[in-house]
Amino acid sequence: MKAMEEKQLVEKVQFYEAVLNNILNGVIITDPEGKVIFFSESYGRFLGVDSEKQIGLHTTEVVENSRMHIVAKTGIPEINNAQRIMGHDMVVQRIPIKINGKIVAVFGQVMFEDVSEVQALASKLNILESKVKFYEKELENLRAAKYSCRNIIGKSSLMVELRKLASKAAKTNAPILLTGESGTGKELFAHAIHGASNRHAAPFVIINCAAIPKDLMESELFGYEPGAYTGAGNKSKPGKFELANQGTIFLDEISELPLEMQPKLLRVLEEKKVERLGGTRVTNCDFRLIAATHDNLEKRAEEGYFRKDLYYRLNVIPLNVPSLKERQEDIALIAQHLIGNLNRDCGMNISKISPEVIKIFEKHDWPGNIRELSNVLERIIYSIETAEDTIQVHHLPLFFRSLTSKTPKSTSIILKNIKDDSEKEALLHAIQASNYNKNKASKLLGIHRTALYKKMKKFSIPLTNYKL
Repeated sequence: MKAMEEKQLVEKVQFYEAVLNNILNGVIITDPEGKVIFFSESYGRFLGVDSEKQIGLHTTEVVENSRMHIVAKTGIPEINNAQRIMGHDMVVQRIPIKINGKIVAVFGQVMFEDVSEVQALASKLNILESKVKFYEKELENLRAAKYSCRNIIGKSSLMVELRKLASKAAKTNAPILLTGESGTGKELFAHAIHGASNRHAAPFVIINCAAIPKDLMESELFGYEPGAYTGAGNKSKPGKFELANQGTIFLDEISELPLEMQPKLLRVLEEKKVERLGGTRVTNCDFRLIAATHDNLEKRAEEGYFRKDLYYRLNVIPLNVPSLKERQEDIALIAQHLIGNLNRDCGMNISKISPEVIKIFEKHDWPGNIRELSNVLERIIYSIETAEDTIQVHHLPLFFRSLTSKTPKSTSIILKNIKDDSEKEALLHAIQASNYNKNKASKLLGIHRTALYKKMKKFSIPLTNYKL
């Protein structure tokens, strides 16, 4: 029995020696007096000595500048220290081994063959750190507000007063509800308010409630943990409220938020705390909320399509952005501003708009507001010859030319053609102003949707998205 135990003990010692000998970096073990009791073969090869002949020697006789015996006396480990060996600065660690509180040995290891390897690693880490900082900066720029109050064009009394209210609201942390027709520039105001607030250096996160599928709304707003739902994957994802921490979250088309999601949004607004889908940890979120809608939110609340308590929580600072027909004196300024932007985007050099064109524009109701004006100008720019620098009446689509009182009265022009062309232009503009929503387009034109389809078929207008 005793012989078997001795055999097992020998085998165990051989096993541990094999492990230590195969460690890539050099290993040395000394007793409390500093005498070598183990010297790895890898360390021997590096120093050019026979590892077995080092056993019993004092550590200072084996390795220059050794401190193994000092660590044995102090009992203080020395981790990742530098040691000069054979003309090279080595990185080593020396660890006292204790049993029942008493030092029985000291374990030493050369972690790298040369300090230059550590320096190379540090250099790589610095490069990676620089890249991370660069990408963080890029991400910060992507989430920053793109527009300021300078981008809000208009000299009308309505716009002057609205800019004052927006600047005043920006200094608070209260929720803001932006209302107004589609295409009036509500998102522009949201950007400007964030940019003028004390949160301007933090993220500006945008989410369009009408563009996100109902089933994904909760995970987009609040985030999710791995396996929270089918398709969630094995990684967690922060929600928009977490991303907007210290900054602003802009919920566009808030009226499209599913009814069952509204109590959860109300709770987040009240408590400023978020719990991810499938998670158990509550995260504090310091954000400022700006919401926008083209619907009458109060009416929708009365009809039961929107929670009244949420409406009152959102409507702390209401700002109504006027339609373009309510501020016709701004049309010339806005058109000129849009022309400048389109010139940069399209590589054109259109610098002027004739007074006659401005008068025609001022007669139009612009159901699509600034978005429609921008689309019309872009269409005109693409049709103008490169050498021309001024938008004239003859550049306008027929629908707009028909608005001028100076349209020539010629018996050679068949009335039916004028009527058909004007009707087609009206159809195209209504479809575009409603963002290709046939139901909205029919309402703008004051006709039934079936009649709209018939007229589209008559003028060979595709039933799918039609771009002017």
